[in-house]
Amino acid sequence: MLHTQDLKPAAGSKKARKRVGRGIGGKGGKTAGRGTKGQGARDTIPIGFEGGQLPMAQRLPKLKGFNNPFRVSFSIVNLDAIEMLANEGVVVIDPDVLYAHGLVHKGELVKILANGELSKAVTVSAHAFSQSAAEKIRARGGSAVVVDRPNGGRRIPPLGNALMNR
Repeated sequence: MLHTQDLKPAAGSKKARKRVGRGIGGKGGKTAGRGTKGQGARDTIPIGFEGGQLPMAQRLPKLKGFNNPFRVSFSIVNLDAIEMLANEGVVVIDPDVLYAHGLVHKGELVKILANGELSKAVTVSAHAFSQSAAEKIRARGGSAVVVDRPNGGRRIPPLGNALMNR
């Protein structure tokens, strides 16, 4: 049976580090493998110095991640907000009505989610619906109409050009 106290590294995988600069009695004395004279023979080079080239720590971006220029983001509207509008007497609900009531920003894509319940039949127009939201709207006798996205349904063109850091 194998015990933890019996474990040891494979033969030859562990090697003692080379101690240099300890006199002429063995290898690595005098110049200690640094050659003779010059900047590399002395301890004047800072860590990460690349001979005057912009160091890698400065070349790389500071923050993690990136902003996807092709991301399609929706403004979320739940069924409880639709129910609130239905209680006010609004029967036909579209992105313009949602904007007028302060539920979405102007020109944003709207997606209806199923959080909440409906008590009345309403016609809801939006750019996207969750499957359960559309089922709840239809179950009350209403209709869920998918509105065409701007730009013909294709992805939104990115800002800037190929030479910009988008």
